[in-house]
Amino acid sequence: MDPSEIDLQYFKSLLLKKKTELLRAGETGQQAEAVVALDQTRVGRLSRMDAMQAQAMSQETGRRRRQLITAIDAALERVRTGEYGECFECGDTVNPKRLEADPAARLCIRCAEALE
Repeated sequence: MDPSEIDLQYFKSLLLKKKTELLRAGETGQQAEAVVALDQTRVGRLSRMDAMQAQAMSQETGRRRRQLITAIDAALERVRTGEYGECFECGDTVNPKRLEADPAARLCIRCAEALE
């Protein structure tokens, strides 16, 4: 399959939709990532530990979300330059079904499996 056979407009809209969803989720997640107050008069020790654990999980979720947004931005740039759908490793076309599952995919399935 030739990369020119990939419906760039469809995948561009898919990427933009996913980015919008991630940005919205980021807006709600920022409060959960805020610093946990260490005032023992307001919160008991176990509650504070639970809050700190929840904060750490929210921070990791935020980090992953930002990483996905960066990957989406890179994929949108590949759409713009006409390189979308080409494997970074071997140069073959990434299967559209793979792009459907992960529109920001940079590798064909064969190269992705070889890296694992």
